[in-house]
Amino acid sequence: MMISLLIIGLFLLLSLWLGIKARKGKDMDLEQWAVGGRGFGTIFVFVLLAGETYTTFTFLGGSGMSYGVGGPAMFILVYGTLANIIGYWMLPRIWKYAKENRLVSQPDYFASKYKSKGLGLLVTVVSVAAMIPYLVMQFKGLGIIVSEASYGRIPPSAAVWVSMATIVIYVMISGIHGSAWTAVIKDIMILGVVLFLGLYLPFHYYGGIQEMFQNIETAKPGFLVLPSEGMSPSWFLSTIVLLSLGFYMYPHAFSSLYSAKNANAIRKNVGMMPLYSLIIVFVFFVGFAAILQVPGLKGENVDLALFRLSLQTFDPWVIGLIGAAGLLTALVPGSMMLMSISTLLAKNVYKELAPSANDRKVMMVAKWLVPIVGLIAVWFTLYGTNTIASLIIIGSSLITQLTPSVFLSLSKKPYLTTQGSIAGIVTGIIIISYLTFTETTIGSLFPSLPQVLKDINIGLIALIINVLVSLSVTYIQKAMIDKGKVSRNYQAS
Repeated sequence: MMISLLIIGLFLLLSLWLGIKARKGKDMDLEQWAVGGRGFGTIFVFVLLAGETYTTFTFLGGSGMSYGVGGPAMFILVYGTLANIIGYWMLPRIWKYAKENRLVSQPDYFASKYKSKGLGLLVTVVSVAAMIPYLVMQFKGLGIIVSEASYGRIPPSAAVWVSMATIVIYVMISGIHGSAWTAVIKDIMILGVVLFLGLYLPFHYYGGIQEMFQNIETAKPGFLVLPSEGMSPSWFLSTIVLLSLGFYMYPHAFSSLYSAKNANAIRKNVGMMPLYSLIIVFVFFVGFAAILQVPGLKGENVDLALFRLSLQTFDPWVIGLIGAAGLLTALVPGSMMLMSISTLLAKNVYKELAPSANDRKVMMVAKWLVPIVGLIAVWFTLYGTNTIASLIIIGSSLITQLTPSVFLSLSKKPYLTTQGSIAGIVTGIIIISYLTFTETTIGSLFPSLPQVLKDINIGLIALIINVLVSLSVTYIQKAMIDKGKVSRNYQAS
């Protein structure tokens, strides 16, 4: 058992060493710290995008959801592929504009495109609110991974504190460079571990993948298909659309995007990413294999499926390697998120309050915000109760409300007015917040609706209303401006 703990500890120290070493030879100004001096090539951009995409949600949430709900878990595999199709068309345009205008944070894009500091501040607030659940997901998963892999010797709370301290140190020192270096090791580890587990466990316990699914269908008929209510086909499709649209709206996605040295590096990455997402299939196989071997996991405990099955199958040294891979799936995206939140708070809040502050001062503020944001995330991690899968849906529902304002700004001049963009975003956020905190569903609001409409993801409903409001406000505002021009021209004649 001690060998497992030793392996995890060694990889934690390796991550810290790589993260600190990444600073060597670099003049760490704000642009270098936040977006790598915009000099990352295809490989580093790939590992950063993969690092923020395939996280503890992939490692634990994917296996936990396939264990807990069966067929509906397949939405995880689908939405990322659709998002990369969108990204192939959208991301190079954002990168080009960001480079021309030397943007550093995600809210910078909105503030610059719409020429509105107020909109930039609004986006900052929305992004932080959406990122906290995502960051909590990393720490929650990390606590589970280390505790399980150490055979309970390390409680989840201790694992969270130690790992948070590690991330804070190398993010403050090296910024995005530290994340990129550790992401390389993370990708190698997770590919090897997940492919091994996804193939070995079904064959070890069932004799094959087909035989595994046949056993599950016999024991739990209908578990592998979408139910007629709840996570039904309408929920499945609406959730896929919602998450794919919001996939690249997170601040840390913009940071990775800005770091590329050319648009071609971005296109190559989003073109390859769907192949990388096939790793999720093997994560599902682990969750499905656990259904009949470790039955009875309920609620938040479904996220333990991967480790509970691994613990009864492998020797401690193998558990150590699995735990190390899981640790890295939390450290890499967690570091990107901490840095992104801190950067946008420093750049888009502090800088507005202290306009005379230079980039060096803004960078120092961003660095010292890293431990503060980390402490907030740890507090939510230790006292929150959501499962990993539900956390990502909450965060995505919020961040996706920025999508219309991004899509309708990709031309030289945004189609929406600033007021239209703000009105749409605020409307969507109010709807999401109310329905989430009151646990209200479409079915409870409109009980007479057919089931197919009751099951639509509320985030998508909020997004549709967001679009309608933003377009309406824009249309009315432009009509009033045109009317004013006509009136002035008539009077002049």
